[in-house]
Amino acid sequence: MQSPRIIIHMDMDYFFAQCEEKKDPAIKGKPVVICVYSGRSKDSGAVSTSNYEARKFGIKAGIPISMAKKLNPDAIFLPVNMELYRKVSLEIMGILRGYCGDIEQKSIDEAFCDITGNVDDFDEARTYSLMIKKEIREKVGLTCSIGVAPNKLVAKIASDFQKPDGLTVVKPEEVRGFLTALEIKALPGVGSKTGQRLNEMNIRTIGDLSTLPGDVLIREFGKARGEWLKQASKGIDDSPLEEHEGSGQIGRIATLKEDTDDLSIISEVINSLSADVYRKLTDRKIGFRSIAFIAIATDLKTRAKSHTLSVPAKDLDTIKSNAHELAKQFLVENPVRLRRIGVRVGNLVKEKGQMTLGDF
Repeated sequence: MQSPRIIIHMDMDYFFAQCEEKKDPAIKGKPVVICVYSGRSKDSGAVSTSNYEARKFGIKAGIPISMAKKLNPDAIFLPVNMELYRKVSLEIMGILRGYCGDIEQKSIDEAFCDITGNVDDFDEARTYSLMIKKEIREKVGLTCSIGVAPNKLVAKIASDFQKPDGLTVVKPEEVRGFLTALEIKALPGVGSKTGQRLNEMNIRTIGDLSTLPGDVLIREFGKARGEWLKQASKGIDDSPLEEHEGSGQIGRIATLKEDTDDLSIISEVINSLSADVYRKLTDRKIGFRSIAFIAIATDLKTRAKSHTLSVPAKDLDTIKSNAHELAKQFLVENPVRLRRIGVRVGNLVKEKGQMTLGDF
C-alpha cells in the first residue's frame, strides 16, 4: 500500500510587523501597524498588516490608515519596507530548503514543502517541524506556524489553526474530524461572496458543506467551483507542489539511519538523492549550473558546500560526481557527525538544444 504524502505548510506570523519588531526590539509588545501610504496626504493609504496587539483594536489588513488611527491613535505606524522583508524571507526560505527537497513558495512569507521521503510517519513529521521552527527562531529571530497534513489544502488550514507560533499535525485518518467543526471561511479560496451564499443555504461549517449533494453545489456555483467545494469539504486534494519558474533550485534531503561521518555510508545516500534530483530535472526538461551538498549535523545547523560549473549540465553523472567530491571536501573541513544530508542543483536553465557537460 502506498504511503500517504506528508506535506508541510509554513506560514510566518504577522511577518512584516514581526520583521520590524526584530529590527527595533523597543516596539515589541506594542500595537504595530504596517502601512502602504498613497502619498496624497499624511494618513492616506491602507493597512498592509498588523501584529496581534494591534488586531485586538480591530486594526487589520485592508482598512484605511485613517480608520486604523481612530481605532488606536497610540499604535506604532510604519511604512512597508520590502527591502528588509525580502532579505529576511530569503534567509527563511534558505533554512526551509535545508529540510525540504521540494518547495512551493506561495508568497514572501509562506511555502509548502513535501517531506514524504524525509520522514517515516506523521509523528516524525511533528519532530521535523519543531526542528524547522526552532532553527528559524534561533537564526532569524522570528516565529512561524506550521501545518502538517496529507495534502496542501489541509496543511494550509492546519497552519492557521493555532497561530501564532503554532504546530498542528493532521494525520490521514484525522482529516474529516479536523475539518468538520471549522467555519466555512477556513477553506482557502472561499471568499466573502461564496461564504455569504453558503450561509444563506444554512451552511456554516465545513462539515455542513460536506453533506450537500454535489449537484446542488454545481447548480449554485458552476461545475468547476462546485466540484472543488465538494472535494475540499472532505479534505481531498491531489494538487502537486509546483516549483515556480525562478525558484532556481531542485533538491532532495534524507535522514541518515544513524548519525555518522562515514563517507562510504554518506556516499550511498548521495547516489539515491542524486537520482531523485535527476528525475526531477528530466521531468521539467531543465539543466543546471551549480551543485550543492547539504549537511545537517547533530547540532541541527544546516551547512552547504557548492560548486558552479563552467557550462550547464543535465546528466546524472555530473550530479553524482560533484556531490561526492563536495561531501568529501566538507567532511575534511568540518569534522562533524551528520544527521541529514542533501543534494541540490541550482541556477536552473531551460534546455534549448545547448551542449552540456553530459554531452561530451
